[in-house]
Amino acid sequence: MDLLSERIKGMVESSTLAMAAKAREMKQKGFDVISLSLGEPDFKTPKHIQEGAKKAIDDGKYFSYAPVNGYLDLREAISEKFKKENELNYAPDQIVVSNGAKQSIANLFLALLDPGDEVIIYTPYWVSYSALVELAEGKCVLIKGDIKDDFKANAAQLKAAITDKTKAVIFSSPCNPTGSVFTREDFEAMAQVLSAHPEIIVIADEIYELINFAGAHVSIGSLPGMEDRTVTVNGFAKGFAMTGWRVGYIGAPLWLAKAANKIQGQITSANCSIAQRAALTALTSPKEASKAMANAYYQRRQLVYDLLKNIPGVEVNLPQGAFYFFPDVSSYFGKKGIRDAADLCIYLLEESHVSLVSGEGFGEPNCLRLSYAASEEDLKIALARITKALEKLA
Repeated sequence: MDLLSERIKGMVESSTLAMAAKAREMKQKGFDVISLSLGEPDFKTPKHIQEGAKKAIDDGKYFSYAPVNGYLDLREAISEKFKKENELNYAPDQIVVSNGAKQSIANLFLALLDPGDEVIIYTPYWVSYSALVELAEGKCVLIKGDIKDDFKANAAQLKAAITDKTKAVIFSSPCNPTGSVFTREDFEAMAQVLSAHPEIIVIADEIYELINFAGAHVSIGSLPGMEDRTVTVNGFAKGFAMTGWRVGYIGAPLWLAKAANKIQGQITSANCSIAQRAALTALTSPKEASKAMANAYYQRRQLVYDLLKNIPGVEVNLPQGAFYFFPDVSSYFGKKGIRDAADLCIYLLEESHVSLVSGEGFGEPNCLRLSYAASEEDLKIALARITKALEKLA
């Protein structure tokens, strides 16, 4: 007897987590697998942030339920961060701290969408965007950027995708999976299109803000006329190497922040109290450790780019942020039973013992995602193995 809901039966498994699971299975069997599938920093959480959490435990004041939307001092620090670093004016009561940016986005879609409402998703996109829209019974409308344009869809595509059912637009910058970064000019063109549609909410995922090689980070909410309709999503996982702490947050129009808080109150309530104290330490301390991590990613990016661009049949661009490459590998489709990027990822896992992720779950089936959040030694070994395995398909 099948008692599962249609909702869960229709939900796809996260492709990144699925490939990570396959890699772990092979490791458990004794294979030397290099995993480049998960979007997780290979650095430890900086020591001073760890000490902030330890101090909170020793103080003994943070063992009770926290406010659903987060401790006031943390929300005040986030508000100040938005003002100083992003030119955004979100008051503390417009901020909701959640169990990671993923929950922040889920809260938003559950608060905004009725069945059939449309969300325009800049594609390639982070795998959970579409799943979370569909969980909220919304409809995904994809606008796709090509590799020759650094995977950035343009304003004309946005304009053509808008209908009377459009409720929101979502993108990430720097982008997971492509590493693309929207410029001020890109955002100005986007804002010009949206100015004719004040009812559409913009969701800007800025979780990779601190890993940006293109210059100053730009928040679309800082543009004239955009702040009151923009939700800015951020968190601590990527820039502070705090994936396991699970702290994300939004700054949003007050009505939407209240709605997200209401949903969170029924699902998880507040984020972990000690994790919030660690997050406060991260925000209120010098960011030298984050800068050092970003510099390491910058060096790795050049290393991987130089190796990838020399593999025949692999089309690659130079990403401007985050820690991913998203090469087009479609030239290998049809060779020796390889039908698509998913097949190619399985082949590379079995043949070269390197774990990558198919681009299909990110909205671009011709590509695969490679995370370079790994040591330079592992990256060199992994790319050598990949090169050798692909030569066998030529």
